[in-house]
Amino acid sequence: MDDLKGKAVLITGASTGIGAAAAVAFGRAGARLAVHYNQSRDAAEDVAQKIRASGGEVVLLQGDVTQTDTARRVVDDAARELGRLDILINNAGGLVARTPVVEFTDTFFNQVVDLNVRSLVMSCVAAIPHLRRAGGGSIINVTSIAARNGGAGGATLYAASKGFVSTFTHGLAKEVVKDGIRVNAVSPGVVMTPFHERFSTPAMLESFKATIPMNRLGTPDECSGAFLYFASTRMSGYVTGQILEVNGGQYMP
Repeated sequence: MDDLKGKAVLITGASTGIGAAAAVAFGRAGARLAVHYNQSRDAAEDVAQKIRASGGEVVLLQGDVTQTDTARRVVDDAARELGRLDILINNAGGLVARTPVVEFTDTFFNQVVDLNVRSLVMSCVAAIPHLRRAGGGSIINVTSIAARNGGAGGATLYAASKGFVSTFTHGLAKEVVKDGIRVNAVSPGVVMTPFHERFSTPAMLESFKATIPMNRLGTPDECSGAFLYFASTRMSGYVTGQILEVNGGQYMP
């Protein structure tokens, strides 16, 4: 995938987990990275050090992308720092809390939707003009197996927000294809990240594993290839509007 060398890539929520692993993989591929984080400065610095150690170029960008103005600013700062923007990976997202539907409040609803929907949409809004100026590019969203199955206990709103991401991916792909911008999504299954360390008990993880044909949980590194594939025009130049499931066979569409 040597066509990724020199490409300017912004990854939101890239200080830990899947985003961090993807950032390191793009650095090894010769891309120039903007690693976004919100609160995890030390973790983001660790990611940056790994990228630099492999000879990659990286800048760190901080901000709460649940706020529209901040999401726009992070994208614009990435384009300015890197000189252009070729690839946007919308990885920022999360569960917030496992909450039964009958216990939803306006505050909880807004937190989940702002984190998983608003941040992604507004990052795309800000990125599209930069991608157009670059002559095209790639937007890669992160959805979830929860969008397919409704999620585990207390994750209904999270699952629905990821369902939005999947549908938005299809619609946006049609809208910007004329600009040479491809839009796809990676859909992780049960991947061991801070997400599950925080929100899933050992018993829940064992129950998830029992439904996975590979009989194990995934790792963040095992998602990186999907991002590299979608980002590479040489590998996926005729692919847009698609969702790639990375789940050990737990869900087979």
